[in-house]
This record gives sequence, C-alpha cells and structure tokens, in this order.
Amino acid sequence: MSKYFGTDGFRGDANVNLNVEHAYKIGRFLGGYYGGDHRPSVVIGKDTRRSSYMFECALTAGLTASGADVYLMHVTTTPSVSYITRMDSFDCGIMISASHNAYHDNGIKLLNTNGEKMEQFVINEIERYLDGELPEVPFATNDSIGKVVDFSAGRNRYIGYLISLATHSYKDVRVGLDCANGSTWMMAKSIFETLGASVTVIGNEPNGLNINDGCGSTHIENLRKLVVEKNLDIGFAFDGDADRCIAVDETGRIIDGDLILYIYGKYMKDREKLASDTVVTTVMSNFGLYKAFDRAGIKYAKTDVGDKYVYECMRQNGYLIGGEQSGHIIFSKYAATGDGLLTAIKLMQAMLANKQPLSVLAAPVMIYPQLLKNVRVSDKDAAINNAEVQKSVREAEDELAGNGRILLRKSGTEPVVRVMAEAPTHDECERAVEHIIDAMKKQNLIIS
Repeated sequence: MSKYFGTDGFRGDANVNLNVEHAYKIGRFLGGYYGGDHRPSVVIGKDTRRSSYMFECALTAGLTASGADVYLMHVTTTPSVSYITRMDSFDCGIMISASHNAYHDNGIKLLNTNGEKMEQFVINEIERYLDGELPEVPFATNDSIGKVVDFSAGRNRYIGYLISLATHSYKDVRVGLDCANGSTWMMAKSIFETLGASVTVIGNEPNGLNINDGCGSTHIENLRKLVVEKNLDIGFAFDGDADRCIAVDETGRIIDGDLILYIYGKYMKDREKLASDTVVTTVMSNFGLYKAFDRAGIKYAKTDVGDKYVYECMRQNGYLIGGEQSGHIIFSKYAATGDGLLTAIKLMQAMLANKQPLSVLAAPVMIYPQLLKNVRVSDKDAAINNAEVQKSVREAEDELAGNGRILLRKSGTEPVVRVMAEAPTHDECERAVEHIIDAMKKQNLIIS
C-alpha cells in the first residue's frame, strides 16, 4: 500500500497531513518527470473548497519551476479534467478535490495522458521524492521556466461534449439538481437548461466551507424532499467533484449506483449494445441487483471496491458499463472515470427512450436488506482464513439457501474485518452476521 496515495489520490486534512509543501513537491517532481525531450504541459482543475485555491497555487509553482506549462481549468469536475487531458494530449492532469468529504479535507488526484488514474510506478516515484529518497529536480531558468495559461475554454468544451451526447430533447421534463455546493454548481444547470429541461437547483451556493455540507449525493434526503414537494419528474445529486451521481425517481425513491447499473444495463441489453451482455460491479453491489440481472439475462463481473478496479476490469475485457453502489458509474465508450453529469444524461436517455418514469424502470430490482458490522481483530488475514470462521460462513450461507449472501472484507486502513450479510429480511441478516462474529469470539480473534 502507498504511503501517501490511496486508490483515489493523496487525501488529507488541508495543511495538516496534506500541506502546501506536499503539493509544491508533487508539482516539482511531475515537471521534471515529464520534461527532458520536450516541454511538458499539465492541466489542473479544482473544486470549491477554500484550500483548493492554495493547492492550485502550490502545484502551479512547483510545475512551472521545473519547466512545465500549466493550464488552469479553474473550478470544474474531475471527469472534465480527465476528458481534456485525453483529448488535448496533456502529459498529465491534476484534480484538486476530496470528492464527497467535508471542506477541511482535500486531495490531489493524478491522471495520466489517457485521462486514467496515474500508474502505480509513477506514484511510487513521487512518494520517494516526497520522502527525500530521490535527487532534487533542477530548477528551470530563463525561458525554460513554465508558463501559466487560463484554460477555462477546456471546461466549456467538456460541457459542449456532454450536451452533444444527449439523444433526446428534455423539453417538458422537470428536473431537480443538488450540486453539493461543489464543482457542478454552475455547469449542471446550464447543461440541463440547454437541453430544454425545466430545472430546480439546490446546493449551488458555494462559499468554500459548505461543500458536501448537508447536501449532494451523501445527503440525498434534500433532493428527495425537493422532487416530491415540487412534483418533479427526476432528480440528480452529485458529490463535490461530480465523479458520482445518485438519482431520485418521481416518487422520491433513491436510485443508487446499483439501480443505475440495472436501468442502463438493461437499456443497452434490449438494444443489443451491451458488450458481452456484461455489467461490471463491485463486491458491495446488492444481492438484489444480481437476481434482477439474472432475470434479465445480463451477466456480471465483480471487482474489489474502488472505481479504479472497475475501470481496469472494463478496459481489459472491453466492457462498456460498470460502477459502484455509491454512484461512481463508468461509461467506457465516453469516459475513463466515473462521471456524474454523464450518468445523469444516460439515465435521462433510458427514461425518455423507454417513455417510462424512472420508478418503472427500477421496479424489477428488489434491494435486499443489508447488515454490516465492523469487528476489530488482532490479525485480519488470520481472522478471515480461520477454519472455524470459514465454517460459520458456510453454515450461514446454507441457512440462506441461495437467497442471500455473506461477505467478509478487510479494512484497508484499520485492524477491522467487515462482516456483511444480505437476505430477504433484516432478522436473517442479523442471525447470519452474529453467527460469524460468535465464531470469531470463540477463536479469540476479536480485540476490544
């Protein structure tokens, strides 16, 4: 595991465990790494956090000091940086955001020239540089010092690209948007209004401190209330950097990533456009989704949790749609990362093409009750692989008789094993989880 970077970049409390010196040195390294035989160019976007402006300046200083030209997209979405990086052949792209986290956190997401998450071997070298294990990058001088370019035009091109993907007019469709006081606070409304929708927006008054604060995809209750009270046809909530989307149907039901995968997967399957008839999910997708896929004749692949792993599976196998329950949905024909605005446009496409409300399209999926308990253990691998624990898992699965599932997962950051069960009733989930935890207790695997 990386020291600083996780699956979604370098995250931390701004100026605590992620500070301006980190950002400056990352810029210094990248400018030197991509230099040599040509003058490197790097595009940067940011969300609305107060600290995003500080990190933008630090990264820019580091990059230009190492001889790289920097193109600033200003407040924009992660998917837009990915798109522009790929389309304009930048050496790399940087997004400053901590996604759905509170304002005091921030992050630095690195994208390669294809708009994909940066390769691990480059991350490893950056971390060595941060720890002083590599020589200092020489400072650029004279005309080799990098320049800074206002590149808001890149954001506008991305907006135009999204609009071009819409297959129907949104005229007479009443749409609610929750922009999380984040990256979409201006662009989402303009996109939907350009396509003809009647739009009501909340979470569009960022002040640097209120991103994701009681709004957006992690606080979907606000959008549900808006849709029901305003009698809207559909609603979409985004997170801080808009790489995820959660929808709400006209009744106020939450349409999470699993339901989105079903609705659009079936839309593609019905039109014989679903590659290998397969949708990519993670191990945390609900059992009810798989039952619905089975009935629809849709196959599925399962990956570890993380859109990085979803995309790798899609790229390796040529699959066209995949994602996570949290609303990270990837349409690989159009994007190399989860894209909340693109997801909203694709859901609108399915709804308008089928001439049915979202509630009807989602109805075949019965979401099973889920119970997840975290258990602190002295050794995660030993706890999961213990013979008696494995026996208890098999017993719980036998009890469910194929109408549910059990999942044991290791936490990536804590001495914790997550015990999860899905079943037709909450009581069945409770019995299954407690049966496994009891086995752990009897084997003295649990610590207080």
